[in-house]
Amino acid sequence: MGDFLMPSLGADMERGTLTEWMIKPGDYVHRGDIVAAVDTQKTVMDVETFEEGVVAELLVDVGENVPVGTALARIGTGSPKPKPPPTGPRPVPPSVPLPETSPTSPPLSPPVRHLAHELGVDASTVRGSGRGGAVTRHDVEAAAATPAAPPSTRVRSSPRARALAEQLHLDLAGVPGTGPAGAVTFDDVQRLGTPAATPAATPTPPKSPPHADDRSAGLREAIGTLMARSKKTIPHYYLSDTIDLEPGIDWIHRQNLTRPVAERLVPAALLFKATALAARQVPEMNGFYADGAFQPSAAVDLGVAVALRSGGLVAPAILAADTLALDELMTRMRDLVARARSGHLRRAEMAAPTLTITNLGELGAESVFGVIYPPQVALVGFGRIVQRPWAHEGLLGVRSVATVTLSADHRVSDGLSGSRFLRIIGELLEKPEEL
Repeated sequence: MGDFLMPSLGADMERGTLTEWMIKPGDYVHRGDIVAAVDTQKTVMDVETFEEGVVAELLVDVGENVPVGTALARIGTGSPKPKPPPTGPRPVPPSVPLPETSPTSPPLSPPVRHLAHELGVDASTVRGSGRGGAVTRHDVEAAAATPAAPPSTRVRSSPRARALAEQLHLDLAGVPGTGPAGAVTFDDVQRLGTPAATPAATPTPPKSPPHADDRSAGLREAIGTLMARSKKTIPHYYLSDTIDLEPGIDWIHRQNLTRPVAERLVPAALLFKATALAARQVPEMNGFYADGAFQPSAAVDLGVAVALRSGGLVAPAILAADTLALDELMTRMRDLVARARSGHLRRAEMAAPTLTITNLGELGAESVFGVIYPPQVALVGFGRIVQRPWAHEGLLGVRSVATVTLSADHRVSDGLSGSRFLRIIGELLEKPEEL
């Protein structure tokens, strides 16, 4: 028997709030299954389990805030429940037509089940097109895109709250939730189920989910605390360079002429790929400083600073970014940004970044000097792409350029290796077709 613990989802995380359970006692879980959603103060993340077995007990209610390392659930040994024997009528000879029966729930793999949860699709109503009637990702996506599909009516609630509501014959949809994201807690159900708390007057309207202002303030406080620690403990040095992006912009323009809108590339994909490849060549920029020593990383897990709509930012990772083709990198980047803003990041994406990029885009300033995210040892910043007079092959013209900056840890590298790193990024961007 093992415990599923409140994970550490970032260097600065000390506590987390459980916002949703996706399992219940008796469920069988595999390693890697998404089992809970946790609010880290920065964002809400989907958390997978490293234990496999039958869920014996849920130890923490939705809405509880507990320290990292607290046991959230107990997972015991066991096997998946065998399917019950058929209870329908006995088989009849082939010559007699069989009566129509209601379809059973189609087989569902954990990734498809998680996708259905994200898209608000009731997978039990989806007709599977896979082998043996299995529901595939395409089936779930098609069901989500169907206009007639009814919206999800699942109410976020704790297991104890659901059990009490069933005893009191209460509809959870009518219970005002005071937990994170409007989750219904045990106390909410108990309060509404007490006769003294249910006068004949008009019921109290449900409370809105946690306010964006409160979350934004908490997020900015957490970021400020971490950045203050970074500036106090990491000896930063800063470098900048202006790079010629005309070859890259021209190459992207020609590529996009033959692509559908959904598959078009943006300059950020080139910047990210060039940075990841440069980090592979200059390993002093890629890794962690911990326990008084630098620990280089073999993988380049590229953190991407994402501005949240409610304010503040998070920096989840595109894993193994240096090995991805540009199209795959672009797909991962879009997916990561969408999930960061909807609160569906995963543990590895927040804990793994070995080097972070902040890209201000078209509406940003021309340069940005960031603060290193500990325990990382470097941060790369890209400013707005602008047109400037530029000498190229002895001729003066107007070309698209951008300022790239480096914030690095002087305990691990110096200006020479930092300059080499920026120079490699510029050289790689001169040949975009080779990225």
